[in-house]
Amino acid sequence: MPKITRQGWIAYAIAAATVVLDQLSKLWILHGLNLPAKGTVLVPGPMDLTMVWNRGMSFGLLSGHAEWGRWLLTLFSTVVVVALVLWARKATKPLMAIGLGMIIGGAIGNNLIDRVVYGAVADFIDVRDLYFPWIFNIADAGISVGVAFLLLDSFMTGEEKLVHPTE
Repeated sequence: MPKITRQGWIAYAIAAATVVLDQLSKLWILHGLNLPAKGTVLVPGPMDLTMVWNRGMSFGLLSGHAEWGRWLLTLFSTVVVVALVLWARKATKPLMAIGLGMIIGGAIGNNLIDRVVYGAVADFIDVRDLYFPWIFNIADAGISVGVAFLLLDSFMTGEEKLVHPTE
């Protein structure tokens, strides 16, 4: 089996940090603040805390198929996480490592831990005042920002495209 690169270890560390931040925030929201009982807590500024249980995929897809959908999404997420972990072990660039780490951590936090422990994903960050209609959590943010880092990395490869001499 190939050696894990330095950037691979960085990706794993970022994944672990993302999972820890996500799960600690959810423990505080669910048990410290007891947001499920309160529904919404108004916070000064453009963000509020609003409890939503997402039983489906992104934007509520498959939410009508609660039990089998839960396990299907868990299985799919496991396959994706394994593939990303294998990709990360070969990472050679910082942006790639950051992106993969955030996506891995977000997928573990949302789609593995939450679905197994709670049966749904706990969403609570509400920024509707900023015209963003969905309620999300730290893991969702990790996945979205991680994808942005991977896209940025793909545009900043520094590799020149090979052009045929007759073109």
